[in-house]
Amino acid sequence: MTLLHNLGFPRIGAQRELKFALERYWRGEDSLAKLESSTADLRARHWQQQQAAGMNLLPVNDFSLYDQILDHSLLLGAIPSRFGDLSGHSHADAAFCIARGKDAQGRPVAAGEMTKWFDTNYHFIVPELRREQHFQLGSNKLFDEIRQARSLGHAAIKPVLPGPLTWLWLSKAEDEEFDRLELLDSLLPVYAEILQRIADLGVEWVQMDEPILSLDLPLPWKQAFESAYSRLHSSPAKLLLATYFGPLLDNLHLAARLPVDGLHVDAVRGADEITALADHLPTYKILSLGIIDGRNIWRADLGQLLARLTPLQQRLGERLWLAPSCSLLHVPVDLHAEPALDDELKSWLSFALQKLEELNLLKQVLGSEDHQREELLADNLRICDSRKHSSRVCNPAVQERMQSLDTRASIRNSSYDQRRPRQVSLPLFPTTTIGSFPQTAEIRQARLAHRQGRLTDAEYKTLMRKQIQEAVQIQEQLGLDVLVHGEAERNDMVEYFAEQLEGFALTRHGWVQSYGSRCVKPPILFGDASRPAPLTVEWSAYARSLTSLPMKGMLTGPVTILNWSFVRDDQPRATTCKQLALALRDEVRDLEKAGINVIQIDEAALREGLPLRRSDWQGYLDWAVESFRITAGAAQDSTQIHTHMCYSEFNDIMPAIAAMDADVITIETSRSRMELLDAFRDFEYPAEIGPGVYDIHSANIPEADDMLQLLEKALERIPAERLWVNPDCGLKTRSWQEVKPALENMLQAARQLRKQYEQNIPVSA
Repeated sequence: MTLLHNLGFPRIGAQRELKFALERYWRGEDSLAKLESSTADLRARHWQQQQAAGMNLLPVNDFSLYDQILDHSLLLGAIPSRFGDLSGHSHADAAFCIARGKDAQGRPVAAGEMTKWFDTNYHFIVPELRREQHFQLGSNKLFDEIRQARSLGHAAIKPVLPGPLTWLWLSKAEDEEFDRLELLDSLLPVYAEILQRIADLGVEWVQMDEPILSLDLPLPWKQAFESAYSRLHSSPAKLLLATYFGPLLDNLHLAARLPVDGLHVDAVRGADEITALADHLPTYKILSLGIIDGRNIWRADLGQLLARLTPLQQRLGERLWLAPSCSLLHVPVDLHAEPALDDELKSWLSFALQKLEELNLLKQVLGSEDHQREELLADNLRICDSRKHSSRVCNPAVQERMQSLDTRASIRNSSYDQRRPRQVSLPLFPTTTIGSFPQTAEIRQARLAHRQGRLTDAEYKTLMRKQIQEAVQIQEQLGLDVLVHGEAERNDMVEYFAEQLEGFALTRHGWVQSYGSRCVKPPILFGDASRPAPLTVEWSAYARSLTSLPMKGMLTGPVTILNWSFVRDDQPRATTCKQLALALRDEVRDLEKAGINVIQIDEAALREGLPLRRSDWQGYLDWAVESFRITAGAAQDSTQIHTHMCYSEFNDIMPAIAAMDADVITIETSRSRMELLDAFRDFEYPAEIGPGVYDIHSANIPEADDMLQLLEKALERIPAERLWVNPDCGLKTRSWQEVKPALENMLQAARQLRKQYEQNIPVSA
């Protein structure tokens, strides 16, 4: 009989229970015991739900209070030295110290660097290692959760661990650079000890996640896989090596022959490799196929999957396991929590629990007689056909506009050097923010009351205008050079646009974890995208009327809207992205007509969408950059176009970023202490740059001297006349009590730097 298992379950809870429990603890309202009790209840519920959905093996240790890679670093005793001795802290408090920037004595220090988990919108805390790193068991979280699952009667469990090669690959040097593979020999004995302790708890299978097998790996890393797993093969626990997020390609033979008991592969993104894998897999080894998409929310065509699986089942028998392609961390929990979605659209969708139910149905069909299969699949066939032929998906006007799209639409009138003298005049080291200001309780309550009909449109508009007015006054008092309206009216930088564009649907509880307690609610892009009316103009124009200073219009770019939505899979992503670009192009024109001559088109997710394989990069970058340029190409030379990008490694894509032809780019660099600016060492960026000097993801209030030091480091890479001063990202998740002093310190640093330049005082090296 085919075994079903899951690689991981969304840990936030269907109603974001984890988020609220964490934030109560951080505010001091709940004790640690209360937090641990709440999260234990959440884990128990998730195991029960997965078991009820038909899973034969339940994942354990996929739950985290903040991030699973950070948890694993603590398990291995790999704590950056600046945090001091955290051994006296609970696992939870030690994790929070690193993630939120506090040392063992509670003093502010730089938080652990955060970056994107492969090509997803989930963020992980980057492990920091020393050349002489000592590894030892440093946490009991893993073992405690195994005991909890066993105490609840779950005998068939599968602990989930980041594999040693993936964990090392994702790490960085704490100080001096060195080859991280040097640490593998000292790391493996601790892995062996972990596996032994797991086996001693009565566990048969362990899932070892090695998603870097979907990447282009240097030869030494490939060779390290075989030697590492040869050493771990003697473990009494059976190892299921799991890779996902892409096909194996040149790593297929390596993965197939590794000395492990089972191999899980992404059979959605690597569908073409399944037969080859079955051909090369030793006869003793389990093949687990990630056959249901763990990254998107569309219901699977089970008839198509059945045609692919039937010959494999006949060939492999009980050696064939089925699972989602990856952890379900990346999708919402339960579609049943969405009663407001219309029946037709809802029938097309599948969230985490529904994906497990799809797996269970697929197993039933595989085990049935031919004459029963048609009846079992009847509903699925009807739903897939409904979506394929729905008139809601295609908009003839959008199709016609796409067909008439001129290549000149992506080209601005003049070059940056010609544009800049015609744009807004600013002092040296101009200051601004990335767009959003704190979303206070008053703002959130007003938005809820408006949605529930307790506030009229006019009353809501009055309240939002009051918030905008206060934000403008605060910025003027602080002394910022380029202001923003603060985005009080926006629930989310993507959802706000999606709820006004045609072709999108919104959920009420479709939350997905981004990092820690931060959750996002990706819109569902199901059809051709278009703009029926202006999106932001009224709010930006009102803010502009309140001040004589430059006011920046704020748009989310087409690539970011695409990458942060659940996107239709019935046409190329490039086509969908260009549809979004045309809609936003109209918004740029209308902002200009309203007198807004500084416009920021955020492309926070540009790097995130980059394919994992280098051979696929150029195709993506070509259409992503073109989409941005179609949006910005409507701007006159006198309009200064900004863009913003979140945590990213830019070195390899600098030519593409330059090709976007933005006048100003702002990037997140403070957590890496400006290391990301190494990308500018060998590439002369042709326009202006604002490297973030204030880490908005930490509750710490940065000192002016610290930000000045970061700016001085930035000047080693960026000419003074092109350097902007700004926070890392938007400030919506922070409080005004944190934001005001932090911005005051940022402005003090900018003024000090101006003074040094006016007096011709060299900056420190």
